[in-house]
Amino acid sequence: MKKTLIVTAALAAFASSALAAPLNVLATKTAIDAQLDHDYPALDALYKDIHSHPELGFQEVETAKKLAAQMRALGFTVTEGVGKTGVVAVLKNGDGPKVLIRTELDALPMQEKTGLPYASTATAMWNGEKVFVDHSCGHDIHMAAWIGTARQMIARKAQWKGTLVFVAQPSEETVSGAKAMLADGFIDRFGKPDYGFALHVGPGAAGEVYYKPGVLTSTSDALDVTFNGRGAHGSMPAAAIDPVMMAARFTVDVQSVISREKDPAAFGVVTVGSIQAGSAGNIIPDKAKVRGTIRTQDAAVRDKILAGVERTVKGVTEMAGAPPADLTITPGGKAVINDQALTDRTAAVFKTAFGSRAVLTPQPGSASEDYSEFIIAGVPSVYFSIGGYDPAVIAKAKAEGKVLPVNHSPYFAPVPEPSIRTGVEAMTLAVMNVMAK
Repeated sequence: MKKTLIVTAALAAFASSALAAPLNVLATKTAIDAQLDHDYPALDALYKDIHSHPELGFQEVETAKKLAAQMRALGFTVTEGVGKTGVVAVLKNGDGPKVLIRTELDALPMQEKTGLPYASTATAMWNGEKVFVDHSCGHDIHMAAWIGTARQMIARKAQWKGTLVFVAQPSEETVSGAKAMLADGFIDRFGKPDYGFALHVGPGAAGEVYYKPGVLTSTSDALDVTFNGRGAHGSMPAAAIDPVMMAARFTVDVQSVISREKDPAAFGVVTVGSIQAGSAGNIIPDKAKVRGTIRTQDAAVRDKILAGVERTVKGVTEMAGAPPADLTITPGGKAVINDQALTDRTAAVFKTAFGSRAVLTPQPGSASEDYSEFIIAGVPSVYFSIGGYDPAVIAKAKAEGKVLPVNHSPYFAPVPEPSIRTGVEAMTLAVMNVMAK
């Protein structure tokens, strides 16, 4: 049995190494850059259009139409409405590996404060309320790079073989869009890809590419608590059971689970991002709603934190003499785990193409991402990052002791051209590396 396993592993390793001819990385990058000189104005216009007209998860109707139209014009066979508002664009170019390239479609329910001339003023309905909408996570950069990569692959059809599966996924911010596409028969309808690639822009230096094998992101769980109290006049607190006090106490006390129960060396975060209660300053309401997220990278740590959250909710309500609270913990995105062999192979290309600007990320990130659903479905993948800030701006902020805005900040504003160009370069090289003739 052991001998059989060794032979099988050896054959798998040989097959992996023989999947594509060696890629002339520097020559290909030079050709990509030359084409980008021509393509970039159109990509910039697309980026600014999408940035100015963001749409929330599962509402990305117009955004999906824009991307679908661009892909049809390039010759892809396009299917819309996958997983509600997702888009799948397929192009077959002979026998070879099937490769998934993913972008996200959705924006966030928040007001943009960047002051950019193309800043969003869009609004939408979200959880029953009218909210501003902003591409403050960088998905607009991703979409422009996604289209740019498709253009590059079309221009290089003579140099690769296989099938491209470009996926524009809805509702990543709710960590449910990838699951929706898979539940809508993605694998049965389009086949299981042999490889997958995705990227994300962040607050690093524009022009840099970041990669990491193994665990890359955290697992997320959504936290929803409704504290049930007893309403009364603001001047008569003794007649009330104040749910605002319970919400405040929980928000503070739950952090002791992180600081006093979890191993300090293990990653774990509980963030309360929303507390909603009451209608006027002189009324003690009867309910307070708390929403947050729980991020972990280890199953045992996750179990400990979830138990601590439940115990803290119970303790807060008992201290207040209140009825039991309504607690819901909804599992979200699982950790993205990059394939070791594919990451090593891709990293070699990045190092050749970008030199010292190809950076190995030493530790997993704290954010969550539902691209993991494609990996769980059996698609060996590399999810990598690109920087989005002018290096001079980063240096100035560091010298002044300032912290630059990160993803999900209303001030987060990647520099478009170097970010998009680097995204196109890196993604095209990664895909060509597994499909080159």
